[in-house]
Amino acid sequence: MPDANQHKPAVPAVPRPTVLSLTINSKSALYAAFMPLLRYGGVFVPTTRNYSIGDEVFMLLSLMDDPAKLPIAGTVVWITPVGAQNNKAQGIGVHFKNDDAGTEARRRIEGLLGGVMQSGRPTHTI
Repeated sequence: MPDANQHKPAVPAVPRPTVLSLTINSKSALYAAFMPLLRYGGVFVPTTRNYSIGDEVFMLLSLMDDPAKLPIAGTVVWITPVGAQNNKAQGIGVHFKNDDAGTEARRRIEGLLGGVMQSGRPTHTI
């Protein structure tokens, strides 16, 4: 008896978001990575992997001395290629999703940075 599944067309699999892990150990590193100009906040993630604008990613973010990792879904909105001007680090900017995890991540980052956010120091992106 023929297999009933052999004549069904293949359904393309929806690509799963890439999982990234980012540990930020200092205020200066957090300041350099944070992207406050994005509507829901975001961070720069150093990586050598190739991404495209609009790619969905999932990140586990560790902030300073907090042992808890923040699980955050986001979208690639910035790409710094290898060999970028001013020796900028290669990587991607991830815009947090407008959900509880994204809101919590932005709140925690802004709380840790406090008044440092008004600094004019350069960051990984701008």
